[in-house]
Order: sequence, then C-alpha cells, then structure tokens
Amino acid sequence: MPGQTDLAKMLADLSVTVRPGRYTVVSVAEPVELGAGVEAIVSEDEGFTVVSTVEAAGQYGWDVGFEAAWLTLDVHSSLEAVGLTAAVATVLASSGISCNVLAGFYHDHILVPADRADEAIQCLEALQA
Repeated sequence: MPGQTDLAKMLADLSVTVRPGRYTVVSVAEPVELGAGVEAIVSEDEGFTVVSTVEAAGQYGWDVGFEAAWLTLDVHSSLEAVGLTAAVATVLASSGISCNVLAGFYHDHILVPADRADEAIQCLEALQA
C-alpha cells in the first residue's frame, strides 16, 4: 500500500491546503450524483450523507446547518498509517475546533467550521514542530 506510515515524518511534512468555497454536510434519503457541487457521498443505513458546497445545497433545497472550510492535509498518508487522524483531532480539540475527517487514497481531508478555518490551519501547522 503506497503512502507514508511514519507518524513523525507525516507530521514533519504536514502542510494544509484550503479548498476554495464553503461546504456543508447533509443527509438525504435518495442517492445523488457526484458533480455540480456534490463533492462526496457516504451510504449509511439511515440514508446518504452528502458533502456539498453551500451553493449546491441551496440549489437542491437542502438545509445548511453547518458551514465548513475544507482543509486538505498535503501529506500522502497510507490508509494503514496509525496516529495522524488522532493527532489532528487532538490538536483541534484542544482549541475547541470540531473536525470531520474524510479519508482519501492520497490525502486526508478535514471539514472544520468555516469561521475557524484560519485558527484550525495554525493548529495543524503547529504539529510540524
């Protein structure tokens, strides 16, 4: 499996990119297609969790209860890596910042409250020390 597994190296190499726009997470009963602002879909027993832009949510008539910034951790972490998610969640929790993690094949993606994005980035970059 490709990607980094050494936590110390992942943290030392960690940088954060902000995906442009604002995002929200909604639950819908019927599946939707990716694209046109629908960025991720998770199938659950209760329905479909959709991560979309706030604009797309408005077009679909979905309620926006949580506005998030989408942060990408620019380190190619292995899906078998241990500790990166815990380190990220811990440093954000210590500042009272909620985070919702999406694991991609190459990167982890973090949704944080949009109004706390800059603070979240500072916390994450502090992990490099």
